[in-house]
Amino acid sequence: MKKIYWKPQSISRKALALIAVLSLAGVAVVERFPVERPQPNYEEKLAAASLAYDALLAVKEARLERGIAIEPGSDPMQSGLIGVPMSGVTTVIGHLRAKQVSVNPNFAAVIVEMLQKAGVRRGDTVAIGVSGSFPATNCCVYAAVESLDLKPVIISSAASSQWGANFEEFLWLDMERELFDRGVFKHRSVAASVGGVEDRGLGMSEAQLKTIRDGIERNNLQFVDAATFVEGVEKRMAIYEEHAGGRPIAAYINVGGGTISVGKRVGKRLFEPGLNLHVPRRLGGVDGVMVRFAKEGVPVIHLTQIVDLAERYALTTDATNLPAPGQGGVFVGQEYNRWLAGGVLLSVLGCLYAFVHSDIGFRILNASPKREVARQPQQMV
Repeated sequence: MKKIYWKPQSISRKALALIAVLSLAGVAVVERFPVERPQPNYEEKLAAASLAYDALLAVKEARLERGIAIEPGSDPMQSGLIGVPMSGVTTVIGHLRAKQVSVNPNFAAVIVEMLQKAGVRRGDTVAIGVSGSFPATNCCVYAAVESLDLKPVIISSAASSQWGANFEEFLWLDMERELFDRGVFKHRSVAASVGGVEDRGLGMSEAQLKTIRDGIERNNLQFVDAATFVEGVEKRMAIYEEHAGGRPIAAYINVGGGTISVGKRVGKRLFEPGLNLHVPRRLGGVDGVMVRFAKEGVPVIHLTQIVDLAERYALTTDATNLPAPGQGGVFVGQEYNRWLAGGVLLSVLGCLYAFVHSDIGFRILNASPKREVARQPQQMV
């Protein structure tokens, strides 16, 4: 038995315009009203950010107790984590904007996410390399590691670039010890090097080097002293292996662009900011702590280009107020409302059916695109 259906002779321009307007309006509505959903591991991330927040406040308190004033021009949020442009322990140029943006406890949640994506589990051992250049980021790393109950082996570089922990009497090593003594963190560095060019402070005066060595000594840390770059890398790897105690190292976390960790000029271009799960191509003769771990198949977390990382994880880049724990896309992500998107899609499909597959739309508009007298749809068999 043959069926009869109706087919309009043509679709009016008014109908096409109506469908187009409806489609665009639907897209605008879906974009305007997204839904927020907690991201995976929300509780662990919030715990890490809260611990980092406590650490940042503790460093500020310790700084003020030492009588080191906070300069509101360079540190508008009055965090106490921003240093000075030059001092006796300043090594290289630093970017003030990056240092300001780094003062955000929610970076700890970003590090938690990276560690979990790297496959790190509670109780695992991780190797960490930090310097005085980004003390706030160091605090976030420690908070993330402790919130996940990891076993860190930490080696610090004592010196700092501009605007970091570059006070001669309040190095990063002093900040770290304060956090340990106050019970904020349960771990601290097992060794420290000078830092700066090739991790040996090349270009610094003997007086500057003595100031840094004195800082290492007063904090009772093993001094990583090396005559060459390669020797410095090998000594660090030996310390990580020794303190790991035979346990495999599940990840390596590096803060900043220290040459001993990242490698020299070529190496600094090979690793992406954030989590690196694979060995970069074209390593060639590049050496460095990060390179060696990557070659061993150890996931590497490279915390550099801080502003870009903040934008990637929807963290604020406003440096006027200390962010509260729990802010940013790393905690709550926005996604399209599926019910709303489905409703819009059904509406558009309904209009297409009405104007293309049936004569309903034709009857409603009673118009043709050619300014002719409207004719009834033809009967098709």
